This record gives sequence, structure tokens and C-alpha cells, in this order.
Amino acid sequence: MGSEKLRLDKYLWSIRLFKTRTLAAAACDSGKVKFDGSQAKASKNVSIGDEYEVKTEAKRWRIKVTGLLEKRVAAAEAVKHYIDITPEEEIQRLQYQAASFHTGKRPSKIGRPTKKERRDLDEFLEE
Repeated sequence: MGSEKLRLDKYLWSIRLFKTRTLAAAACDSGKVKFDGSQAKASKNVSIGDEYEVKTEAKRWRIKVTGLLEKRVAAAEAVKHYIDITPEEEIQRLQYQAASFHTGKRPSKIGRPTKKERRDLDEFLEE
């Protein structure tokens, strides 16, 4: 299943929380990965039963290690090696965020004028 020693950045990459190992290491260095409330280094050895708080771009994870992975595997397989114990409030916040997703269209009456508004403005200024 895995060896006795496994670096934290390699584990976070292998369970697919981060796209690259470099991103996982950078998250550890910048304090986005915590173990027992304090910043965890990328070189920290992961043990089964450890709990980590991981802040990714998508969400704040709280995971419990159930198995060690040496190599990156399919997402369906990776899920078997940790338990997602993210608090319910965080999950609800994410659902609310998804509901208020930005459509890309600008809100009316904010920003640059439309072509029609611009023509009307030019007409008004010519008079």
C-alpha cells in the first residue's frame, strides 16, 4: 500500500488535493496546510490517523489520513486513502458560493456604456 515514510507534499499531491507536487509544497511553505493548528512543513512525515487542515483554491479541507500513497492514482482510488471531515459550515458556504456564481455579464448601469447608450450620449452632447 505504501511505505513507512512519506512526505506531506507528496501525500497531498497523490490524493489529488493539488495538481502538482510543487503547488503542494508551496501551500505548505505559505501556511495553507496545518497540523494540530500549526503550520506543517512539506517535509513532514505523514502517518495514518493524522488530521490536516488544507486550504486550496477551491475550498478548505479537513482530512484524516487512512492510507499512504506513494504515487498519484485515479481520483476514485485516491478518495479511499483519506476521510473528508470538513465542517458542515464550510460545505454550506461552498454551496452558497456556487449558487451566486458570476455569469460574466456585467450588471446593468455599471461600467462602460453599451453601444446604444454611447450613441445616445454622443447625440446629446452634439446638441
